[in-house]
Amino acid sequence: MDELRNPYRPGAGTPPPALLGRDALIDRFGTAMRRTLAGRPGKSLMPIGLRGVGKTVLLNRFCEIAANEGARCGFIEAPETGDFPARLGARVRTILLDLDRAGRASAVVSRALQAFKGFTMHFPSGESVSIDLQPLAGLADSGNLADDLTDLLVATGEAARDRSTGVVIAVDEVQYLDVHELSALVSAIHRTTQLDLPVLLVGAGLPQVPALSGDAKSYAERLFDFPRVDSLAREDAFGAISIPAAEAGVSFEEAALDAIFTESRGYPYCLQEWGYHVWNQASGSPITRADVEAVKPRVEQQLDENFFRVRFDRMTPKEREYLRAMAELGAGPHRSGDIARGLGVVVESVGPRRQTLISKGMIYSPAHGDTAFTVPLFDDFLRRAMPGWRARRRRSRRH
Repeated sequence: MDELRNPYRPGAGTPPPALLGRDALIDRFGTAMRRTLAGRPGKSLMPIGLRGVGKTVLLNRFCEIAANEGARCGFIEAPETGDFPARLGARVRTILLDLDRAGRASAVVSRALQAFKGFTMHFPSGESVSIDLQPLAGLADSGNLADDLTDLLVATGEAARDRSTGVVIAVDEVQYLDVHELSALVSAIHRTTQLDLPVLLVGAGLPQVPALSGDAKSYAERLFDFPRVDSLAREDAFGAISIPAAEAGVSFEEAALDAIFTESRGYPYCLQEWGYHVWNQASGSPITRADVEAVKPRVEQQLDENFFRVRFDRMTPKEREYLRAMAELGAGPHRSGDIARGLGVVVESVGPRRQTLISKGMIYSPAHGDTAFTVPLFDDFLRRAMPGWRARRRRSRRH
């Protein structure tokens, strides 16, 4: 069919044409946002889940809701490079300048801008985010990230309250914050909440984020809810495919929808990839199961190249062996001892390798001693990418 009319949009953080199965979570944010604007901030949200389930899409939706409520939103993707304070500073600068332009001259807003100036003086990376204002000595300029970030967000919250609005800080890929950065962020939000300031932090990340937050600050679980974002239920997955097609005057046979659901396991990114290529393959409406089966090699190739291999290529040969041993056991989660036995080694010897893979965001520990992939369907990919692994392992043990 006509590729120009193809409604599906596989991509990183790209909003799907039909956002289904997330209504309850979106409503929760809307309530939290309105309570924050009313001076009654409560628990913030940090949705967690595997890759490709739509966490970034949710964060962007939260920012849309905040804007519709008249609040300002700063979106930051946490980097692996350690320059989070500079990225956060850039977003806060934009918010404060917008507040400064929003009305009469305000001493409260000016003080927040001075706090920002002080905060930028001590970026660990040496970067600076310029603003034509003198800092206020003793405000956000100590060089201690936790203290300075608290000063900055408190001053920003006071400026927002002075303008009768609120501020949302949205942080994606929270798991890449180091413990120092995450601890400072949690401390700052803790203080703004204590002061009933209209500041709301939302984050998103992999399933290890609750444990990381607890390690950073023991009271984090009282500041945040960590709702799990998972694959879509069958009905919602069917709708994610059929609704956009119906709006374009195209229908799917139920057998075709069932085949797509089975192959994708309901993961939103995979659904979009399947929908996109099936649409291009089909000759007309209705789209059939045969159309789905015909496009399977193409979809697997695209997923391998665009979703799986970019992560696989970051791994060392030893790390790939560890992941392949996991894949041999299935989707998981798996006991660490079983993975070690598959590698033919004692579990203690691969502990450092496991920890590195966790820090790279490839695996996580859903329970003590368990290990699971953070990327859905990654076990299938590894069996395709390393098909002769078991035979090689046997030969290496004989020799």
